Amino acid sequence: MTKLEQQLKVIRQEAYEAGYAAAMQAIREFAGGSAGVAATRRVRKSTTKTRSRRSVAIRRQRSRPARGSNALMIAEVLKGMRHSTRAADIRRALQHDKGVSISFPSIRHALDQLARRGQVEPAADRKTWRYVGMA
Repeated sequence: MTKLEQQLKVIRQEAYEAGYAAAMQAIREFAGGSAGVAATRRVRKSTTKTRSRRSVAIRRQRSRPARGSNALMIAEVLKGMRHSTRAADIRRALQHDKGVSISFPSIRHALDQLARRGQVEPAADRKTWRYVGMA
């Protein structure tokens, strides 16, 4: 019985090693090549990491809207409305007319800024707003 157990042990070990080798090969192929190629790619990525971070930061700066632009866009939308308007209607008009999506808290903040400037005023329930012009 011990000889049979040894043979089973050897077979299991060989099967394990073959399966492990096949799994590692699949991982290397999925990663894009052998271990040497992957190490070379890692070195290249680490040297270009700072360059890519810089370019991402520059792109973000370029694509950011100017400070206060939300309030200006919302004032334009309210000028075009004939009656008091809800934030949802303002958001829908901005998306339709300007292709800009602004969150509801940002709309509310811009409306409060415009109210402090005297350009808009809220209704009694503070759910609808209307444009009153420059104070």
